[in-house]
Amino acid sequence: MHAQRGVSLIVSLLMLIVILLLGTSAAQIALQAEKGSRNDRDRQVALQAAEAALMDAEMDIEHSPDSARSRSHLFSSEDMQGFPESGCNAGIGNIRLGLCAPPLPDAEPVWASVNFLDESGNANSVPYGQFTGASFQSGAGPLPARRPRYIIEPLKFTYKGQSAEMPTVFYRITAIGFGMRDETQVVLQTHYRKGEK
Repeated sequence: MHAQRGVSLIVSLLMLIVILLLGTSAAQIALQAEKGSRNDRDRQVALQAAEAALMDAEMDIEHSPDSARSRSHLFSSEDMQGFPESGCNAGIGNIRLGLCAPPLPDAEPVWASVNFLDESGNANSVPYGQFTGASFQSGAGPLPARRPRYIIEPLKFTYKGQSAEMPTVFYRITAIGFGMRDETQVVLQTHYRKGEK
């Protein structure tokens, strides 16, 4: 009889260690992929909320479907009535809420200093539906954590051959949307010109 040396036991243990390491790394890869897809979905929810806020602001400028809340008369292609000289109008009950001063040359843009997270009575950004009567579900589950918000700034533009005394007024809309987590935020901007009647 030959003496047993136990080589097969060592080989079996090494194979089990290799299989354990492969299983652990596969589980980690699967968890990372799931986290990545969850974060991507959260960002997509925030992006869609910000896009909805841009459309709500365009309706606010053009013509609100809710005539009782409409402030479309404040937006004109010739003047900037209702816009402050500096900063942004605040106050939830204020009809001029979220209307911000025209940008000054070489100054920080007004939208960069607005606290879009403020939902108090002194907020200076407009919550979705404030002037259009539109509703937006938010809160729990796959919904955004809170309603999107926006501000509007007037911008003067002079076309070639147009009198500098009668510039065309465009509006820069800055909107923020939130994901399912409050920390997930997407900010979008667009320029909009009110249609001629």
